[in-house]
Amino acid sequence: MTRLPQGAGGFDMNSMMKQVQQMQAEMSDAQEKLKDEVVDASAGGGMVKVKMSGDLRLLEIAIDPEAIDPEEPDLLQDMVLAAVNEGLRAAQELAASRMGGIAGGAGGGLGLPGL
Repeated sequence: MTRLPQGAGGFDMNSMMKQVQQMQAEMSDAQEKLKDEVVDASAGGGMVKVKMSGDLRLLEIAIDPEAIDPEEPDLLQDMVLAAVNEGLRAAQELAASRMGGIAGGAGGGLGLPGL
């Protein structure tokens, strides 16, 4: 088996593997922590509120009784849809910020050319 030279132009495969394993462990830990984080979102001036976990589970929907108009069910449906979508966006942003810090340093940190 031929060993690749280390130093200028080469890279240390063992070091790279250790960094990959560390990054995987950090990402797994961050994903576990996201399960316990909660984001809030609302629509209709707060008439519909949702709580979403960091791992994208819808935890709660709260609807103000004043938002319930039997004459306009479409309005309530639109508010629920908007609140849930805003909750998803906020939870995805939270996850990206938590995971991005881990994965963001991967390219240069692994010592791979072009990454």
